[in-house]
Amino acid sequence: MSWDFEWGTNMQHALMLARRQLAGESGTKQILMVTDGEPTAHIEDGEAYFQYPASPVTVEETLREAARCTKAGITINTFMLDADWGLRNFVEQLTRLNRGRAFFTSPDNLGDYVLVDFLEQRRVRRTG
Repeated sequence: MSWDFEWGTNMQHALMLARRQLAGESGTKQILMVTDGEPTAHIEDGEAYFQYPASPVTVEETLREAARCTKAGITINTFMLDADWGLRNFVEQLTRLNRGRAFFTSPDNLGDYVLVDFLEQRRVRRTG
């Protein structure tokens, strides 16, 4: 596998790398995914596979990796910078599978959403 640039939104690979990075960590494990598009790439046999619009195989492989994250106790919270139907549909599937949360936002107020979510989760953990 190389770090060469490939076109597309490869959420499957990003989730896999994050899951591996978090494997040795203790405490709350969380992935914050910020995206403006549905997954259009995945890793297959060590190579990046790209197709636009997103292929069913790419969506399936990405959801399979999200299931691995769920099994590893990792919550995936997604910040969507676009309300595109394909992205929205995919993120709804991801959120149901992982029991994470989805936020519809814009680049201009993304930081506000992230900060409010962080503070809200700290409050819930302290009082819950």
